[in-house]
Amino acid sequence: MKTNRKTIQLSLLIIGFLIILVTYFLYPIINQEKIESKITKEKTTETQEEEINSFENVEYKGVYNVNNTFSVKSEKAYILAENPNIVYMTNMRVSLFMRDGRRIIITSDKGIYNKVTYDCLFENNVKSTDGETTISAENLDLIADNETVTVYNNVYLTNEKGSLAADKMHYDLQTKLFKISMFDDKSVNIKYKTN
Repeated sequence: MKTNRKTIQLSLLIIGFLIILVTYFLYPIINQEKIESKITKEKTTETQEEEINSFENVEYKGVYNVNNTFSVKSEKAYILAENPNIVYMTNMRVSLFMRDGRRIIITSDKGIYNKVTYDCLFENNVKSTDGETTISAENLDLIADNETVTVYNNVYLTNEKGSLAADKMHYDLQTKLFKISMFDDKSVNIKYKTN
């Protein structure tokens, strides 16, 4: 019986020691890991929210080349914290007011606007018109410094004198001259009225 009693006492002593060990040493370590994990998740969420600033019904206005005014509008836009000068837009619309009185309107499903250089890159369902000529394509790059437009991927141009289909087109906003090309050896498809 004494052996049995000593075994029980020793077992109780070991169990008590294990309870103390778990309560004062292991539980705080496990609890600390859970707290650190929760804090890390919260910081990640905050960082992601800080990295992306979203806006609705955005409009930028400005002047380039001394007296040409423009406006850039978008239904939704966002800016990444790593590059705050670039605005990513959906349903983008740009209006250019030219010196000769023309108003050029360019629209697209998506686009990018650079707030420093005023460059605009349009993509998906691009349409451009100055009231006389309409151009549609998948991509259009408007580079403000040299007042040129590069239109590419399924370019289709129409005006009162005819129409043309091409892969790529450069358009000078001031001289109104087009430079048209294809990506491979195909020929440009042009329909021209001689009236």
